[in-house]
Amino acid sequence: MKSDPAPQLLVRLATALFLSYMAVALPLAALPVAIVHWPGYGNGLAGLAVGIAFFSTILSRNHAGAYADMKGGRPCMRAGLALYVMASMTCLMAGLALLPPAARYGILIVGRLLLGVGESLTIVGMLGWGIGLMGHERAGRVLAWTGGAMYGAFAAGGPVGLLLYEYGGITALMAVSALLPLLGLALVQGVPATPTHAGGRPPFWRILGTIRWQGMAVALQGVGFAALGAFLPLRFIHAHWPYAGLGLTCFGVAFVAGRIICGHLPDRIGGLKVAMFSLMIEAAGQYLIWCAPGPLPALAGAVLTGAGCSMVYPALGVEVVRLVPPHMRGTALGGFAAFQDLAYGATGPLAGLLADRFGYDIVFLLGGLCATGGVAIILARLTTHCTGTTP
Repeated sequence: MKSDPAPQLLVRLATALFLSYMAVALPLAALPVAIVHWPGYGNGLAGLAVGIAFFSTILSRNHAGAYADMKGGRPCMRAGLALYVMASMTCLMAGLALLPPAARYGILIVGRLLLGVGESLTIVGMLGWGIGLMGHERAGRVLAWTGGAMYGAFAAGGPVGLLLYEYGGITALMAVSALLPLLGLALVQGVPATPTHAGGRPPFWRILGTIRWQGMAVALQGVGFAALGAFLPLRFIHAHWPYAGLGLTCFGVAFVAGRIICGHLPDRIGGLKVAMFSLMIEAAGQYLIWCAPGPLPALAGAVLTGAGCSMVYPALGVEVVRLVPPHMRGTALGGFAAFQDLAYGATGPLAGLLADRFGYDIVFLLGGLCATGGVAIILARLTTHCTGTTP
């Protein structure tokens, strides 16, 4: 009996994504350090240079999804990887000391905007290509492997990026950021394309309306994720607890482990059930950090938050895939990801204002309440499915 090559091809795509996504992850921690050392540039402009890539990602999700639907996941992902290379090479020019800081900063902004568009094309293309290879009945596994590759790159990219910047400056950092997507392009070269599907395309806003409940739930999950990433070390430092840097490690290990161990569950038992239990675990972790009397309970809360956040996106993504016909799958997944992008972008400023007024612990109460709201949405969807009510 002939073995199915699709799982091996999916691993190959995920490996290429891990390598290539380092172009996104490597500069995240290092760029702010570089910018604040330029004369006249502070934390605000450093934050803008980092965050503007997410802005262009949100704005380009619709176009990336349409491209994947019309041309296929393979050309979409490869175009995204090529943009990673172009963006990193553009940012490399910001390391030229001969240029004035204003010119260097402007070049950096252009490169970051290109990177955001590349991220849209790469992720949506990877999802469309992977689901085309594996079949929609194994979409959950594709979503889990895609997220695992991304967040694995985030976990590795931060410290490596800081080391590269420390020893070689922006030039070395961006040269490596350009090289790794080239390796990713080489790795996916032999993976076959998947067929596209013909069909009419409704307006993007109508597609968003179809997936609105899944999108709202994943956005509420994203609040706790973003709050922990931005404010957990500060929670430890403000409380004079040790192990301030260990919380993110606990979160990341639990997150990746959840994707590896439970990646098959949405396909097997249904995305809504997996998402509901995952959001309950995330909420428990956030509440535990909020009321933690010491560092060890807070670290346990970080583990629970990572385990809970891990499977919400792939579980609800399975439901999105089931809600739309194949020729709209890329657009729907792009819109679904945009809900999460918006949550990531909005959480930082809102949580920062709350922290300034009430302290860092309140940020995790917000994350817990949002995850609980996500549980309520999923319960309502499960009830609708059981009663046969039309949404």
